[in-house]
Amino acid sequence: MTIYYTLTFSLLAAEMATFCLLVAPLPYTVRKGLFRFLSESVIIAKLAYGVKISFIFVGILFFDALQRMFRITAEAEAAKANNQHLGDVRAETNFAARKFYAQRNVYLTGFTLFLSLVLTRTFYVVLDYLHVQEEYAKVSTGADSKGAKGKGKGAVTASNTDKDKEIATLKAQVRDFETLKSQAKSQADEYNRLADRYNKLSGEKPISKKD
Repeated sequence: MTIYYTLTFSLLAAEMATFCLLVAPLPYTVRKGLFRFLSESVIIAKLAYGVKISFIFVGILFFDALQRMFRITAEAEAAKANNQHLGDVRAETNFAARKFYAQRNVYLTGFTLFLSLVLTRTFYVVLDYLHVQEEYAKVSTGADSKGAKGKGKGAVTASNTDKDKEIATLKAQVRDFETLKSQAKSQADEYNRLADRYNKLSGEKPISKKD
């Protein structure tokens, strides 16, 4: 395998390892830190730019390998149709080897390009999922804090209501006490008036009123 196909295979292996890392069941904190590093690191951005350029060359290799595979397949079909090299084992082995290498190169470059698209899409999907989780956590925290404030306000309102009821009860008791006091005073005055009248009628000295 030539040097550029060897590099293509290395790139494919790196993509597979990265894909496994992205979809691995990592803890939320570890995954959040990893994706933040991958999305914000300047080194990763430069590396991704270089990898994008390399994919252009991989695409050129893909179309070249595809064209070569079609050409070798056409040559093999034409040789069979013209009964050429019939019974020649070395010629048939040569055609089979060339066809195999052409198909291998097509599959190698094709899977490298396809996995690059899958890897990019998976990265952004997981990144959006992490952002949604962060927003949901913020909303849940805000709702809990508002609920706690609402409960606190409800408790204060209930306490104020109880105090108002106690004040109203005390005011009613004060009014009842004043009413009883006035009634007692009226009864005392009436008792003194009747006592004075009784003393006058019986010829006795009036009884002095007590304060």
